[in-house]
Amino acid sequence: MAETLLANRSLMLVLHDVAPETWPDYQPFVQAIDDMGGVPMTWLVVPDFHHRNPLTRSPEFCRLLERRLARGDELALHGYYHADDGPPPRGPREYVERRIYTHEGEFHSLDQASALQRLQAGLTLFGQQGWPVAGFVAPAWLMSEGTRAALRQLPLRYTSTPRHLYRLPDFTAFAAPGLVWSARSAWRRGLSRVVSDWQRRRWREADTVRLGLHPVDMRHPSARNYWLQTLRQLLEQGREPLTKSAWLERQATP
Repeated sequence: MAETLLANRSLMLVLHDVAPETWPDYQPFVQAIDDMGGVPMTWLVVPDFHHRNPLTRSPEFCRLLERRLARGDELALHGYYHADDGPPPRGPREYVERRIYTHEGEFHSLDQASALQRLQAGLTLFGQQGWPVAGFVAPAWLMSEGTRAALRQLPLRYTSTPRHLYRLPDFTAFAAPGLVWSARSAWRRGLSRVVSDWQRRRWREADTVRLGLHPVDMRHPSARNYWLQTLRQLLEQGREPLTKSAWLERQATP
């Protein structure tokens, strides 16, 4: 019954914060996915994670990413530094977004020129490595209006937020709800499980579901095992695993 209900529906497995220092966290999980066979992943790559992980100094890791491309995975640009080094927050809402929700909202407050500079630097690095790139995802999905304006000037095909993928340059929205955990503490992991289970029931018949994983998830067996179990269940229900680019290519213009 489940396979019939979910025929022609999909899932997207997305690894956030991909960098040389986060690869040891991800490596066992990626091996487990590879052992399943036939599950492509979208890797959100940070060119210089927290100003201390420039990809240009990690040729072995770059070769690993090239091998992932050869397997059918996708690489997307995920900020440049993945660190919020802008001026202090202004007002309570911005304080919550940039200091409580996350400290990594790099593109939250950038003006158009600054956003364009970082985006172009990231695309240049991808080009130097010979990596195709269709998508950009802002760290913590926080994008200023300046960032949105900059994205309209670039040859990227999509960006995303927690609930949508957007086709660029016109920001055409497609519903693509995502599951994500906050795994930094035991109470957050417990709450994340409850919320994710509720969302899975709510989105059972959604055309697609995104699984948004982070390195910290991999450090806790409860979170890591949840993602593996959820992925297996969604596959057993008949959902087809796709990269973000592959899924977007199938979407007609609304």
